[in-house]
Amino acid sequence: MSLLFFFAKRFIAGETIEEMLRVAKLLKGQGFATTVDNLGEHVGNIDESKQAVDLYLNILRALKKHNLDINVSVKPTQIGLEISPDLCFENLKIIAQEAHGLGGFVRVDAEGSDTTSATVDVIKEVRDLGLPVGAVIQSMLRRSATDLVSFLESGIKIRLCKGAYKEPVDIAYQDKKEVDRQYVALMKRLLTSGIHHGIATHDDKIIEETKKFAKQCGIAKDRFEFQMLLGIRPKFQQKLVNDGWKVRVYVPFGKSWLPYTYRRLRERKENIWFVAKNFFRQ
Repeated sequence: MSLLFFFAKRFIAGETIEEMLRVAKLLKGQGFATTVDNLGEHVGNIDESKQAVDLYLNILRALKKHNLDINVSVKPTQIGLEISPDLCFENLKIIAQEAHGLGGFVRVDAEGSDTTSATVDVIKEVRDLGLPVGAVIQSMLRRSATDLVSFLESGIKIRLCKGAYKEPVDIAYQDKKEVDRQYVALMKRLLTSGIHHGIATHDDKIIEETKKFAKQCGIAKDRFEFQMLLGIRPKFQQKLVNDGWKVRVYVPFGKSWLPYTYRRLRERKENIWFVAKNFFRQ
């Protein structure tokens, strides 16, 4: 566990709001936008979901107080989706109302495919109230093109990612080429939708394809943003900013760092090498 925590420190902004704020301020000084995620998922009871809501309200207020991006990312199972979609709706509404009052934004993260349909419904219901909520679409899921159309019809801002959850073949594409092919197709639909979306990837080829497509279509750099994870390719992230692109860094923090860390390990082989190389330097 100590080895994993050493690795996790590269990808999380500490365990407290104060630690997170220090990282967010540093990123702002480097020209990045941010979105903050209090790590946690699959809460087991209503009280735990309410505690998560209260923490997000405190995060939003702290971001406002410190003149940082009032932008948070929330996992639906952290605010009660698996207990009841109605509970998740009420909790998300509370967070989104607070964000709205502060001039902020709430991104509802994507989780496993068993939660996708309920998550889509909750997001659309809260958005129908005129509240500032956005969605995440995973290009690995076969259903994503349909979900994209549904979200765009509701004027919902989307973060497009590849997906980090292990899914069966009938639910998700298993071949990277297929995942990438759908990603590029969805990216093009997002960039031409007239809505500000997030292209969330560390893939060089897809980033270059996105930049090329934007240039071909006359889409200005401020009409969309790239989104990337804290601790992954920071020099590359900085280069994008220096070149005039908007980059939003996903800033996770909190004590429930283990599931998030496992997903980062699974995604990239170089992350495992990073752990091994640096652990023995201690």
